[in-house]
Amino acid sequence: MATKASRSAARIMMAPAVVLLLGWMLVPLTMTVWFSFRTYLPLRGGDQGFAGFQNYARFLTSSAFWPSVYTTLLIVGGVLVITVCLGVLLAILLDQPIWGQGVVRILVIAPFFVMPTVSALVWKNMFMDPVNGLFAHLFKFFGAQPVVWLTDAALPSIILIVSWQWLPFATLILLTAIQSLDSEQLEAAEMDGAPALKRFWFIALPHLGRAITVVILIQTIFLLSIFAEIFVTTQGAFDTRTLTYLIFQRITDSQNIGLGSAGGVYAIILANIVAVFLMRIVGKNLDA
Repeated sequence: MATKASRSAARIMMAPAVVLLLGWMLVPLTMTVWFSFRTYLPLRGGDQGFAGFQNYARFLTSSAFWPSVYTTLLIVGGVLVITVCLGVLLAILLDQPIWGQGVVRILVIAPFFVMPTVSALVWKNMFMDPVNGLFAHLFKFFGAQPVVWLTDAALPSIILIVSWQWLPFATLILLTAIQSLDSEQLEAAEMDGAPALKRFWFIALPHLGRAITVVILIQTIFLLSIFAEIFVTTQGAFDTRTLTYLIFQRITDSQNIGLGSAGGVYAIILANIVAVFLMRIVGKNLDA
C-alpha cells in the first residue's frame, strides 16, 4: 500500500515531465489565441495592433469555411470506415496459422512507418498517374479508359491514400485484441454447430469493441489535422480542401498570421467537439 511519503515522492519525480508537457501544449496554444486577436502582417511591418474579433468573423464568413469543415469530416469518416472494416478482416486473417506469418505481419504493418509526404508521392506517381501509373496500365489492359484520379475522383483518392497509411495501425491494434480472445469460446460455439459468420458476429466482434473504440479515437485525433497528403497531391483543389489546408492557404495568401491563428482556434474547437462526441457515443465501450 502506498504511503503518503511515497505518493509525494512520485509527484515530485513526475513534476518535471508534467511541467514540460504543459509548457509544450500551453505555449503554442496561448500564442495562437494571442495572435488571433492581432493584425500581424510579417511582410508589412509586423504587428498592426489589436483586431478584436475581426479575424474570427473574416475566417468564419469565408465561403470556403463550411465546405472545408465538411470535407474534413468526410475524409475522417471515410478513412475510419475503411480502416476499421479492413482492419478487422486483416486481423482475423493474420491470426490464422500460415507459412511466413511473421514476415506477412511485418509487410502489412510497414506502410504505417512511411512518412505521409512519401506515401502521397508514391500513390500520385506510381499508382494514380493517368499515363504511367499502375492503375492506368490495368485499365488499358482491360480495354478501359484510365481515370484521372486526382482530378475526376480527387476526394476518394485522398481517402484511399490516407486509409492505406492508417490501415496497418488499425490492424495492429485489432490483431493484438483478437489474440487475447479465449479460443475455448470459439471451439465451444463451433462444437455447438454455430457457423463461422455467427461466431464472428456474436463472439469475436463484441470482444473487439474496446479495441475498435481505441482505433477510432486515436485515428480521429490525427486525421483532423491531415495536410501533407493534400499538399502533395491536389493542393486543396477539386473539393479536397480541409480546414487545416484552408488555414495554410489563408496565411500564405494574405500573409496575415492573425487570420490563420483564428482559423487554428476554430480547428481546435472542431477537434474538441468531435472528441466529446466520440467519447460520449463511442467511448462508452471503454467502460463496458
